[in-house]
Amino acid sequence: MKTWKLQLALAVIFSAGLSAGLANAQKGTPEEAQALESQGKLPEAAQVWRTITQQHPDDAGAYASLGVVLSKLQKYPEAAAAYREAIKLDPKLPGMQLNLGLAEFKQGEFRDAIEPFTAVLAADPKNPQAQTLLGLSYYGVKEFAEAEKYLKMAAASDTANTELRQVLAQSCLWAKDYACAQEEFRQILQTDPESASAHILSGEALDGLGKTSEAIEEFRLAAKIAPREPSVHFGIGFLYWKLHQYDDAEKEFQAE
Repeated sequence: MKTWKLQLALAVIFSAGLSAGLANAQKGTPEEAQALESQGKLPEAAQVWRTITQQHPDDAGAYASLGVVLSKLQKYPEAAAAYREAIKLDPKLPGMQLNLGLAEFKQGEFRDAIEPFTAVLAADPKNPQAQTLLGLSYYGVKEFAEAEKYLKMAAASDTANTELRQVLAQSCLWAKDYACAQEEFRQILQTDPESASAHILSGEALDGLGKTSEAIEEFRLAAKIAPREPSVHFGIGFLYWKLHQYDDAEKEFQAE
């Protein structure tokens, strides 16, 4: 074969190989996406999963995988959209409702997180993660009675979680369930008796129960622990004012 013919043949072979390579790159495969993800190349992995969803718009698993990678990239609105598409295609796809709820929760869309977390809890009523997240979502939209209901469930299975009990106690307080709030603050103070904020909120709960004198004692304990705690002396002054002890109230207002 003459030299120019050999060169032409090699060029044709190379061109065909390059075209095939480009076609495969444009097509993308789950294996390629997973390999990129395992290498930490998340933007590239997301692009491959996008290509797969474009070519296979009925592939629920591809949308789910795209959502996972986008969540890792903290692109939560896009992740939520991918999860919703996966759920629409396959409502029984494992883990999707929880993933969707988390994507909404992490971007502060607490109202939108409620529905998927409710679905998770309906399927698994004893799921402590779903109980906590659903309670916190209701807390985030200031529906404190609903928050109290689910946070109570979560706290029952995680009794040592002081932060969770604090949120539960505040939910009880703002839902005007003062007996619940008082009990929760009692539990918190057993674990951390030096918590000034717990003493203040316990005082508010006691005042809500009409136990204003006992509420003053709680506020005084808070003032002793943290004398510069904002509004603590004002709170004591207000409680004295309610009891018509105006001289004592004036002293506390001046201290504030």
